[in-house]
Amino acid sequence: MNRRRFLRGTTAACALAASTVTGCGAGGTAESVVATRAGRIRGSVTAGVHAFKGVPYAAPPQVVDRYRPPRPVQPWTGVREALAFGPTPPQPPTPPPMDFFAPPVPGPEYLNLNIWTPEPGSARLPVLVWIFGGGFDTGSNGLYDGRAFARDGVVFVAINYRLGAEGFLFLDDGVANVGLLDQIMALEWVRDNISAFGGDPGKVTISGQSAGAMAVATLMAMPRADGLFRRAIMESGAGNLCHSTETAREIGHRLAAKLGTPPSRAAVAAAGVERVLAAQSALMRDLARQPDPQRWGGEPGCRVNMWRPTLDDATLPAKPIDAVTAGAGAAVDVLLGHNSEEGRLSLVPFRSLDSVTEAELTTAMSLYRLPVDRALPAYRTAYPDADPGALLAILQADWFYTVPGLRLADARADAPAATYMYEFAWRSPQFGGSLGACHFLEVPFVFDQLHDRRMQWITGPNPPQQLADLVHSMWVQFAGTGRTNWPRYEHTRRTTMRLDLQPAVVDDPYPTRNLWDGVDLY
Repeated sequence: MNRRRFLRGTTAACALAASTVTGCGAGGTAESVVATRAGRIRGSVTAGVHAFKGVPYAAPPQVVDRYRPPRPVQPWTGVREALAFGPTPPQPPTPPPMDFFAPPVPGPEYLNLNIWTPEPGSARLPVLVWIFGGGFDTGSNGLYDGRAFARDGVVFVAINYRLGAEGFLFLDDGVANVGLLDQIMALEWVRDNISAFGGDPGKVTISGQSAGAMAVATLMAMPRADGLFRRAIMESGAGNLCHSTETAREIGHRLAAKLGTPPSRAAVAAAGVERVLAAQSALMRDLARQPDPQRWGGEPGCRVNMWRPTLDDATLPAKPIDAVTAGAGAAVDVLLGHNSEEGRLSLVPFRSLDSVTEAELTTAMSLYRLPVDRALPAYRTAYPDADPGALLAILQADWFYTVPGLRLADARADAPAATYMYEFAWRSPQFGGSLGACHFLEVPFVFDQLHDRRMQWITGPNPPQQLADLVHSMWVQFAGTGRTNWPRYEHTRRTTMRLDLQPAVVDDPYPTRNLWDGVDLY
């Protein structure tokens, strides 16, 4: 693959966009106009890549509609500007040192998406739709730059969706999983409009990281999402964070009590955005004092994840793992994996691993329902050089990401579509090297976005470009073909691609896997 499929220079850039350009500025940036079903939009063209930002896919949620399913976007006349990132979903401030990502953008039209394409029109290119992570209560599509995917022949779409109470409030009132319904409406928008941007609606890959990966696995289990995508990529998440109706109802009622309102959508909406966000934060602090990984987290070194997809007869009738075991998504090709030291991101920026005590490690094991008398010596044998802090980071990774991913892959062992497993093992030099192969670290490599200064907070100033070339090309290949260059996953071998400076294909590199047999991760 030629990874620099740019057209360099003003003349070339304008010539490529000739069928859609409305003008080329003095600096050489062209403008591109594309007709969607709701109206025409004007984007920009730089180095042969067309970008359209802040495009609404649903009507702006207002008042009580903030807590209800999305409504179709209203058509407009004339040409709408799509030159800058749109508003971001309401969310509490991200605490330092994680607040370096994308600053919030206020505004009502936060159900928007961004598109990068090399060729608007009838090119019929593969499409990759990105669902950001952030624990279902933070994040936005503004951090993720799709130029490298477009450069290499993939139409890239990054979506926003509602977060926190707006997206996942459950009151047992017939409404559930609003944030996931946003994602489905965005995928319906892609189905109906992406051809105009050069994409093939029959070759859509949904992809995401962390909560975004959890959402991808959950969409595979949702009847309303059936047929909207052909492939799925899950980076550090496998649909294992899912509330029972009882837990979700308890959280919803406790939020209403914090607000001093009746437990109804109208009453919560009337409290106003800022009060709801403050109540969310207060409730998270309360739940952190009652840690329970199977309900909302809060165990040592982990944040509370009180907003999760909820089991609901109308939208999510079964846990993703159960739905996949029963055959959901059997025709969807899957690429999934995790990072070697996921848990270090939740520990290292806030405290030294050396400060983690033996008591915290055993407490976490107990909360995860592991038999401590067997698990502790087994982890020490598997990782003989790891102190309690390093073991806690590995333990968290196994609970949240590694073992759920293996179970999902095992559940698809007899599916006609392929499943491929990876492990990202390159270690960041940040924080004196203690950040390691942590959560989120693969993202700058997937996006070939190593020169973004925001990403360098986690990668360091000189990350290896050759690894980004490799990882990014793998994702491009999978989006285009549904295949990779290593063998598909089978539960007898559990073949895994280990991504590092010296990549290697290994079989069953999971020394503590059997300890989790019978442990409820859902």
